Amino acid sequence: MLNLQPKHLFLLDPLSLFFLVVIFIVSLPSLIYSFSYLKGEYSAAKIMLAQVLLLAFVLSMALVVSVSNCLVFIIFWEIMSLVSYFLVVFDTKHAKSIQAGLVYIVMTHIGTAFIIAAFMILRNYAHSFDFFTIKNACQVLPLQTKNIVFLLFLIGFGTKAGIVPLHIWLPYAHPQAPSHISSIMSGVMIKTAIYGIIRFVMFILGVNSSWWGVLVLILAVISCLVGVIYALMEHDIKRLLAYHSVENIGIILLGVGLAMFFTSLNLPYLAVFSLIAGLYHLINHAIFKGLLFLCAGSVYKATGTRDIEKLGGLIKKMPQTAVYFLLGAMAISALPPLNGFVSEWLTLQAFFLGAFNLIGGSRLFLGICAAMLALTSGLAAACFVKAFGVTFLAQARSHYAQNAKEAALSMRIGMLILAVLIVIFGLAAGLIIKLLAKVSGSALGIDISRMSFSLNNFTLTPQIAKNIYLSTPSLALWLILFGIAGFAIYRIFGRGKSVIYKTWDCGYYRLDSRNEYTATAFSKPFRIAFSFFLMPYRKTQKIRESFYHVKSFTYETHTTKVFKKYIYDPALAIVFKAAKSMRRIQPGSIHLYLGYIFITLLLLIIFMGQF
Repeated sequence: MLNLQPKHLFLLDPLSLFFLVVIFIVSLPSLIYSFSYLKGEYSAAKIMLAQVLLLAFVLSMALVVSVSNCLVFIIFWEIMSLVSYFLVVFDTKHAKSIQAGLVYIVMTHIGTAFIIAAFMILRNYAHSFDFFTIKNACQVLPLQTKNIVFLLFLIGFGTKAGIVPLHIWLPYAHPQAPSHISSIMSGVMIKTAIYGIIRFVMFILGVNSSWWGVLVLILAVISCLVGVIYALMEHDIKRLLAYHSVENIGIILLGVGLAMFFTSLNLPYLAVFSLIAGLYHLINHAIFKGLLFLCAGSVYKATGTRDIEKLGGLIKKMPQTAVYFLLGAMAISALPPLNGFVSEWLTLQAFFLGAFNLIGGSRLFLGICAAMLALTSGLAAACFVKAFGVTFLAQARSHYAQNAKEAALSMRIGMLILAVLIVIFGLAAGLIIKLLAKVSGSALGIDISRMSFSLNNFTLTPQIAKNIYLSTPSLALWLILFGIAGFAIYRIFGRGKSVIYKTWDCGYYRLDSRNEYTATAFSKPFRIAFSFFLMPYRKTQKIRESFYHVKSFTYETHTTKVFKKYIYDPALAIVFKAAKSMRRIQPGSIHLYLGYIFITLLLLIIFMGQF
């Protein structure tokens, strides 16, 4: 048995340091952004409280990923959850904030209960809460017990991560929190759950069963598709981004699940490569989703609404915000040479390499997962065409958009920092993957010194024998050259010719915003295509002046929240029914209550006497 003993309470290994970088790389721009965002919204005292809570939030997350003791871990995990709850309900004048906070705090504590249960089982075998002592004990842990602990960790951390069907809190909490907090919650906080899965399942428990990885991959694929499909239907820009968090958590877990699957099959190179892909997308998602939430906050600050159907034309009013949002949209849509493209490309290559090395049903399964990832990327691109086009292009649809102004300086600085990081993490892919290889090897306990993750002329070569190459600087250079060539052709052959005309209007020259394509119209083909899951329905109302003349016509379309309707609503009904039945044992009699206490003490004495 390995004799691993910690030297300190804090565990600053490559995995912890990586997550600390993720935390601070998003939190710092959000902090800068908050100075102008909060100004004018709240009193000076409440702004000070918001900043204190923000710093406590960041510090608690940093401590969660740094400690080496389960008991201390759960303490800081609870502090992180409680502080984030106060930030979700910070805007107490809105009832939706209170409702969102309630859903969030209930779900996060349900998840915490499963994590504590897993810790207590491990404590029973290791007689310690120390990570390394537990890691030693797990080497002789019965397989059945390992399976139970794995499921407890998956449910506990999966609730915080927003894995489907445990994602119910996420589209409630993210839209109601202040936008810079939404940026941190989506970009960083839900990633602490990924840290928990990697640390406690892969590093401490050790992956012995292939079905662990298969289960994570199935849940990841479902999360990808459900998140992006619901996002396509949304008109609330922050809720749209929240559903994309569900989608991207799924993409991250594709890499993590693949690493678990390959570890169980004793394929160390593929395990390390898959975890590299997952960790790369984790930090990429933190950056571009952080930027998109800050952009959404700028739009909300300028217009007072999150409904993209009431926006439009903001590219003229808020040009810098529009550019930043477009860059973030391109990154989350996996367009080269930006960072989102690199990590999704790596994930696809991990699936392909795995399929090349496996046979039979495993090859088919990985192929299906790769196809679902490709479908998810396509749907995400369509969603952000809608989000950017309806929000920033065409004409203003309301006075909210007509009166908008560009974001304040500190807000623009916060967005600029993350926008620059999107480009850097795309172009520096070769260097970053070598750093992530060390993190992945450390987390998996695999020696990577003999593995080739080469950097050759800024070209990433995951496995040279398979002729797989990627060079984002070369892609960027080609795009620049094509752009220069196109501009040169225009200057040579199009000189003196106008290339800008009025929008084709079918002979109607007084077009207004009512003639424009809406988000509802854009999403209708997808609503029809996925109607088997979305179960759409519509409401219409006619108000007539007479039998032949209609004064007004109202048309509404909605989709069914499947998980809420068929899982959470019935579960909630059962809870309330059970609570009502419990009233029978609380008639108000002091003698009866004393009897309850006596029976409880008697049972405890009998129970303790058996040990």
